[in-house]
Amino acid sequence: MALSRTALLLLAMAAVSLLSADAALSAPATKVCVLGSGIGGSSVAHFLKQYTCESATAPCIDDIRIFERREKVGGRMATVTIGGDTFEAGASIIHPRNLHAVRFARLLNLNTKTGDDSDSDPKSNVSSSSSWFGIWDGSVFVFQTLPPPSPSSSAIYRKMYPLLNSLVLAWRYGFSLLRMDRFVKEMIERFILYYNDFESRPVFETVEEMLKWSGLYGLTHRTLQEELADAGLSSRLVSELVTVITRINYGQSVSISGLAGAVSLAGSDSGLWLVEGGNWQLAAGLISHTNATLHLHEGIDSISYAGGYYVLNSTKGNSYACDVTVIATPLDELNMTISPPISVPSRSLQHTFTTFVRGLLNPKYFGLNSASEIPDLVGTLELPDIPFSCISVLKKYSEEDMTYKMFSRAQLADVLLDQIFSKRKETVRINWPAYPHYEAPEVFAPIVLDGFHLYYINSFESAASTIETSAVAAENVARLIISRISSPSANAPLIISPHSAEGILHTDL
Repeated sequence: MALSRTALLLLAMAAVSLLSADAALSAPATKVCVLGSGIGGSSVAHFLKQYTCESATAPCIDDIRIFERREKVGGRMATVTIGGDTFEAGASIIHPRNLHAVRFARLLNLNTKTGDDSDSDPKSNVSSSSSWFGIWDGSVFVFQTLPPPSPSSSAIYRKMYPLLNSLVLAWRYGFSLLRMDRFVKEMIERFILYYNDFESRPVFETVEEMLKWSGLYGLTHRTLQEELADAGLSSRLVSELVTVITRINYGQSVSISGLAGAVSLAGSDSGLWLVEGGNWQLAAGLISHTNATLHLHEGIDSISYAGGYYVLNSTKGNSYACDVTVIATPLDELNMTISPPISVPSRSLQHTFTTFVRGLLNPKYFGLNSASEIPDLVGTLELPDIPFSCISVLKKYSEEDMTYKMFSRAQLADVLLDQIFSKRKETVRINWPAYPHYEAPEVFAPIVLDGFHLYYINSFESAASTIETSAVAAENVARLIISRISSPSANAPLIISPHSAEGILHTDL
């Protein structure tokens, strides 16, 4: 029977539809797809493009897609607005010897400020010799530095104040402070090996190789407490000042693994800095500079290896074909299917509950008579009845009106906040799955998850979690991708022209 004209038309339309689908599947795959727009994802995009497009030794990788399930780039670098002012809510401070972050800020012409010039983060208050902080045991302050000089103080006292504060610290902790400083400096000297030139620095396929090469691997197999005992630190320093620092920086005690603990202590150095307006601008600027295609508010539900490329299905119902896929966000709490299945060690994330309050602290809660007697930073000891890790003043509008930032391991209920504060005008709460829960000995996920081209930047985060460690891990992953694409049968070392590497590895601070 002859087909009707209508039937022929329907068949033609179906054929066109099938041809269109086939054409879409056979279209050239996106070179690299990156999951996550934080510092890890933005850095790997930056390094991939710079190390290939500015060098004749490798094909230019300039087709990069970055997927971000949230509505804004930056990952755990984020800000919050309270009282009309903007403050850091996530990754807050950067060490002066974090060379990648230093270079990113310069490359992007971002305005920066040091922690000593800003009240925007409690960690900077710990580091500043001129800051006023106290250590609280739940009942009394067991130690305080000197309150800052009043405007009516003499010029001589204001000049002498930092020295006097140093003497106060030295009187309580003695030579253990010097031993702690030496312990941190030794770790930093090993870490800066990751900025060596490419001829002397290998491309690493595993985190274990990466840490063993720099001499840092052993620190991941012992607790910070064990390492500091061997370094000769007094029990008073460890149980007080060191504990305050680890509780602030990682929300954990001195039973944290040694490398994470050493990195945490480095966060108490002087000269710490941040980007004016928010550190998230580092990620946003790198993505813009790389000219990567950014997919905001589009997460990835599944990754499937299709033999030579990956198919990524998104939360918006879209499918993408990618030669290389880089996961730059923690897999631990990510609801995503990977096929064939991969195997990674079980790891829990340490949640930090950040509470911003505009109001005034209640002095009676701290056993004091006046709010003016409460230090600008209150750190706490590792005791079960203390409900928060720290409270710091972010900004003083008047003696009766301030903005505070609190860290805790659980959400702070309104009833408790009303005990801690005598006045509370505005409250903002954030629950961050901020970093891994560190526990020696650490076990690391693979960098190459499937043996092909599925990479995982956050495997390095089990060693330590900072803006800079993410950038260092991302740079290694970028070099690994390039070397494995350039030499599939053998991972030859990546050689890049001096021009393309200039200013990255030899930054003079």
